[in-house]
Amino acid sequence: MFGKRNGFTLVELLVVIAIIGVLVALLLPAVQSARESARRSQCNNNLKQVTLGMLNYADGFKQTFPVGEYSCCWGTWLVALLPFVEQQSLFDQYKYFGSIQNAAGDNFAQVDANTRYGGSMNLAVTRTEIKAYLCPSDPKTNTVNLRNRVTLHNYVANHGNTTLGRTATFGTTSAGQPNRFGGAPFIFVGSTTANPQAVRMAEVVDGLSSTMAFSETVKGQGNDLRGFSWWNGGAHFSTNLTPNSSQPDVLEADIYCFPDVRLNPPCAAPTTANPSNIAARSRHPGGVLVSMCDGAVKFISNNVNLDTWRGMSTNNGGETLGEY
Repeated sequence: MFGKRNGFTLVELLVVIAIIGVLVALLLPAVQSARESARRSQCNNNLKQVTLGMLNYADGFKQTFPVGEYSCCWGTWLVALLPFVEQQSLFDQYKYFGSIQNAAGDNFAQVDANTRYGGSMNLAVTRTEIKAYLCPSDPKTNTVNLRNRVTLHNYVANHGNTTLGRTATFGTTSAGQPNRFGGAPFIFVGSTTANPQAVRMAEVVDGLSSTMAFSETVKGQGNDLRGFSWWNGGAHFSTNLTPNSSQPDVLEADIYCFPDVRLNPPCAAPTTANPSNIAARSRHPGGVLVSMCDGAVKFISNNVNLDTWRGMSTNNGGETLGEY
């Protein structure tokens, strides 16, 4: 007769551990997928809130879109929409919004030090993270220490199929024809005499439902300035490249670009042939969320046809959009 056994043998224990490991390995992707689905849903809702804020802004300002950026440093669309994303108190605290006349004059250094996004008058605002401007799929990043710990965000305004200042078009279509700028709903205002000062909704002749308003971007890690949307160079995207392209974003200068830092997308300094242009980017598998000028939010595949993608970014290009 054998005595009653009181425990598992080592082999049995190892088998049980192996089975548990296999089950965990099978369940983990499903759990991660469910979490990403929830994060993407929240990102979708935030982007919709921002775009509805833009439409409410337009209702109050003679059916015009907010200016994309005032010069380098005197505010972007992000500031203009604060009252429309339940941040009226922050908007009220922001001083000299749109006052690009402060960029010139004999007392430039003193005025610049106080009134720009990183100036003493505005740091209480620009050091604040705005939840409506964040996508939970993008990991939390440190503030940009070289810019007085100013915060970064995840949504950027559509500048169309051209460069930041919309002064140059470059590249070619799939048919080898020159890429021609077809207008965009947000503009860069570089001086007090710039004309026009804003784009009217009536100028979106391609249709509000066919023209993008905002896209996602990824927040730069370290001192990379992508997502630094209080500043002109971090507040926009263009469609020279398709979403999440493996080709580098071209920032205004190489000192803003840190491609070797973990999680940062590729980037490069501008050249005459390849001036500043920043692609739409996200942490979602397979594509990027964008909003249209009518308030709809859509998920666009990384594999979208480039001509279609560029056509979606123009407000009066007259393109016939394909499947996306």
